[in-house]
Amino acid sequence: MSLGRGSAMGTAAAVLGLGLLFLMLSCEVAQAATYTVGDAGGWAFNMVGWPNGKSFKAGDTLVFNYDPKAHNVVAVDKAGYDSCNAPPGSKVYSSGQDQIMLKKGQNFFICSFPGHCQAAMKIAVAAA
Repeated sequence: MSLGRGSAMGTAAAVLGLGLLFLMLSCEVAQAATYTVGDAGGWAFNMVGWPNGKSFKAGDTLVFNYDPKAHNVVAVDKAGYDSCNAPPGSKVYSSGQDQIMLKKGQNFFICSFPGHCQAAMKIAVAAA
């Protein structure tokens, strides 16, 4: 008995191929990392150097832990980062346990409480 197109053998091979493709795609997503900004100390003053020596990728998550009565996190552009001013429409996070997924390229974050960004409560993260 010969097997032709549409046979059980061909269907099984197609299902196996799709399964392997799905597994490879899942593994790519599973490689995203989670970083706690400021490590055990959390989001605080003098954060500018915290990203140094770390390799970030698009899809990685930054976790900002802080007292929401004392700080916040604002996603800004480079001008906002450099000037310590959040442009209109900037996304403000204020839960005290914010999780932010990095986009490819430069990602900038500041604390917009008066004087905090000027005290280096800001980070610039480049994600590949």
